Amino acid sequence: MADKKVILYTTPTCVFCKAVKEYFADNKVDYETVDLAEQRDRVQEMVDKSGQMGVPVIDAGGEIIVGFDKPKLDAIFAK
Repeated sequence: MADKKVILYTTPTCVFCKAVKEYFADNKVDYETVDLAEQRDRVQEMVDKSGQMGVPVIDAGGEIIVGFDKPKLDAIFAK
């Protein structure tokens, strides 16, 4: 996964977003944070990718994960 760009779409008050960030820290995943509260111009980008308005949305090299889906994250990132 090191060769793929990872983007996390998030908001400051999202509990599940915080869980994803902790998961990424534990698994040493490098990622770009898109804080939709500050980067409102990127909301449509997230919706176009995921079809969802809720966060977190993770774009892992084009694979889209909506929510804190630990089994999917493990399949992509766990060692």
